[in-house]
Amino acid sequence: MQAQPKIHYFLGANSPSGFYSLYDQLIDLEEAEELFILKGGPGCGKSSLMRRVGAAMEARGLEVEYIDCSGDPDSLDAVVIPALKTAVVDGTAPHVVEPKYPGLVESYVNLSAYYDRTGLLAVRGELKGCMKGYKGCYQRAYRCLTAAAQLAEDNRSILLTKGLEEKLARRARGILAREMKGTGGQEGRSVQRFLSGITWKGALCHFDTVEKLCNRVYELSDSWGLAHGMLVQLAAGAMASGRDIIVCPSPLCPERMEHLLIPSLSLAFVSTTPANPWPGKPYRRIRIDTMADPELARRSRARLRFSRKVSAALLEEAVEALAQAKAMHDELERLYNPHVDFPGVYAAADRLIAHLEARI
Repeated sequence: MQAQPKIHYFLGANSPSGFYSLYDQLIDLEEAEELFILKGGPGCGKSSLMRRVGAAMEARGLEVEYIDCSGDPDSLDAVVIPALKTAVVDGTAPHVVEPKYPGLVESYVNLSAYYDRTGLLAVRGELKGCMKGYKGCYQRAYRCLTAAAQLAEDNRSILLTKGLEEKLARRARGILAREMKGTGGQEGRSVQRFLSGITWKGALCHFDTVEKLCNRVYELSDSWGLAHGMLVQLAAGAMASGRDIIVCPSPLCPERMEHLLIPSLSLAFVSTTPANPWPGKPYRRIRIDTMADPELARRSRARLRFSRKVSAALLEEAVEALAQAKAMHDELERLYNPHVDFPGVYAAADRLIAHLEARI
């Protein structure tokens, strides 16, 4: 039996400006019931605890949002249980989470208590050696991403003419007239999530999340990143009609919108490229690439191809640097793991689960 897709996002991004955080969007603290902030270093079981909590809540029939680590998508940075207005988050660097209403909403969970310091002292030299070079790998990745983003922006500046902007605006108005009939009363709300991420595994996009939330998917074939203006208008129109939306920025340029999800309408607008196509059959496909001025595209073909080729090579270099950082972190966790009281960590997870189950 095929496993049902789960809801996965990123809230951090490896971007040209370094680690770009959307952790202030994790949960609305004005409405939240509880936020558990995990503290502890490498290998102490933070991700394992969150995975255990998520599985338990799903077993009780609750929907869970899994927030993946931007450095390692196989690891978790947070879980959100919307029905309980509750989240559990890794509050350590680089996504430090500080309490706004300590004791009322936020509580700390100290997983450092499960380290065996005596055992760690025996591998002190090896631990410190693993720390060296780790930050340098990320700095190299960010430099490569900066150069790749600049080349991508150069291509956009060539093709994004006033005429194309007008075409995209007309198409957006047509979609709004067709899809946003009726209103939901007051203006809808917006929350941001990264659907895509640049990780040690490459550039990933959580298409499974889209399939879980939305039956109707507009695929925006957009090799040059031209869809932002259309998505902004669609987002504004959806909110004006009273629908809540999920805005998904581009990790390579977080100021630009890359995807838009409107779960209440089971409707999504997903930007795709030849390297990252939509895996299924879309509800509708809009070929944004073909909407650009064909003569302008023809005259600029060599420049566009050169920039795309070099940008792809730079992205590969960034991914390689992230893979090197991942290998260093794996070694760090290998050294820490034997000196962690995992039964104690799992017992802490079970106490948290029991606390949450009492609220269901």
